[in-house]
Amino acid sequence: MCGIYGFVSENTHQAGEILEGLKLLEYRGYDSWGVAVKIKKQIKVEKSIGKIGNDKIHLPQTNLGLGHTRWATHGGVTVKNAHPHLDCKKNIAVVHNGIIENYRELKKELSKKGHKFISETDTEVFAHLVEEFLKKEGFTTAVKDAFNKIRGLNAIVVMNSLSSEIIAAKTGSPLVVGVGNEEFFISSDSLGIAQHAKKALFLKDNEMVVLGKDIQLLSLPKGARLSPKFEEIEYIQSLEEKGKYQHFMLKEIMEQPAILENISQNYQVTIQDLGKKIKKAFGTYFVGAGTAYYACLAGAYLFSKIAKVHVNTEPASEFNYLEDFLTPKSLIIALSQSEETIDVIEPLQRAKKRNSKIIAITNVQGSTIYRLANEKILLGAGPEKAVASTKAYLAKLSILLMLAFSMKGQIKQAETLLIKGAKEIRRILSPKYLKKIQKIARFLKSKEHVFIIGRGVSYPSALEAALKIREVSYVHAEGIAGGELKHGPIALIEKGTPCIVFAPNDETYNAIMSNAMEIRARGGIIIGISFRDSEVFDHYLEVKDLKEATILVQIVTIQLLAYYLAVLKGYDPDRPRNLAKSVTVR
Repeated sequence: MCGIYGFVSENTHQAGEILEGLKLLEYRGYDSWGVAVKIKKQIKVEKSIGKIGNDKIHLPQTNLGLGHTRWATHGGVTVKNAHPHLDCKKNIAVVHNGIIENYRELKKELSKKGHKFISETDTEVFAHLVEEFLKKEGFTTAVKDAFNKIRGLNAIVVMNSLSSEIIAAKTGSPLVVGVGNEEFFISSDSLGIAQHAKKALFLKDNEMVVLGKDIQLLSLPKGARLSPKFEEIEYIQSLEEKGKYQHFMLKEIMEQPAILENISQNYQVTIQDLGKKIKKAFGTYFVGAGTAYYACLAGAYLFSKIAKVHVNTEPASEFNYLEDFLTPKSLIIALSQSEETIDVIEPLQRAKKRNSKIIAITNVQGSTIYRLANEKILLGAGPEKAVASTKAYLAKLSILLMLAFSMKGQIKQAETLLIKGAKEIRRILSPKYLKKIQKIARFLKSKEHVFIIGRGVSYPSALEAALKIREVSYVHAEGIAGGELKHGPIALIEKGTPCIVFAPNDETYNAIMSNAMEIRARGGIIIGISFRDSEVFDHYLEVKDLKEATILVQIVTIQLLAYYLAVLKGYDPDRPRNLAKSVTVR
């Protein structure tokens, strides 16, 4: 889940360009960063802990450079543990995403041979491993043999100052090569290289690429030559910038009405085709992790309520333990905003072995999940730079809502609801409404706990709402099915405990309002999100009745609440602590 950026060029580049590339990838990890450049025939490195921010580097121009922004796995957040890592002679620099599972035994072997280690990381082992193989073979073969010796799901990029080459290999995390004018770029995301290259090569698992004066693509483990297949990539600068907004999270929340309108107008054929496949399948499974899982869960409710169709869903990290249900007639629909989450990738790989069909509903073309799928539906939400997902979540819900209606032969009704939803979200994004949310955020600022309850299709909204508040404001928030309150959670309610209640105009209204009264009777403070006010509510946010599309709008109120709460508490909502967009380790 780390960010990787590097280049090899016939021309010299400012070392600061690497830092700018890393800033575009910082959503993948921001515990520390480092840059390595070739100076004559050696490598010089600058590293720092924390986010890049306005940091600058003091390295000279170079035609060979490599950088990394880290999400810590092995070893604490220290300068010594930051990537890139060097060999003993300072000719080899390595950056890495993943976990080298057998690094301890390799480190022990290398130490006996005289290699000196500086960090606590598994990554540094690879630099010394390449150095050891270089004693008897060339750079390409040395990297190949070193990569074949490690275990685990890894993406590794190696720079050699003596040969002026970069070599990369992967078995898990993404790597993409960009082709420029007499130069090559490498990154963990096409976002990092799109401004420099129009053609890209997306590495597949068990592939290795050698970048120097030309490009060579090799298969692993043996190193047979392959013919690279390049794809066009598009660079839209405005999508990478905050514009008038203080944070990407707020910008991405504000972009949501246009996303709903786009889906309502342009996805009819794609969605109807997917609906036909679900009808033919013998068992349909929604798979997602985190926010994407809550979209899956909401989809299961929508399918039951609208289409009268049963779908199965479990958190992706648990799906491996249910794989015995899969057959060649099973249909796996994978939802993801990062498209590189290992918890989703692993069940898809297992499903492929059982010849199940996979459809990906994703946001990034060329990503690992995109490539694993037999068929793909792109969300069209644009890059989501804030770590906490907002617009990608709403795009998923919109597609699932249309899909449920299409299976009932009523896709036009869904289109109408999405248009109304976009209009209602614009009302919620108005200055007058935002002031109400900011007032509630000020009330919650001093609170340690928040509970969110919902029933039916609003239960997944409660879970997602709790996740958003936890992610960016670090307040303990818990989403609970309203009927489960009396089975334990109500013991946590005391005088002054805030509780957010989703009370839409559906079959759950009377029951959820009874739950709200139970909380208020014990001193809880009720924040009602509903189509009408009630004497039970201490605070009230109106969300107009949009039938099944109400879930699209009600979650926006919490996205905003979480955002303003984080800002009030002095936190960066774009870069929550300990989190990263792409979770590529188990």
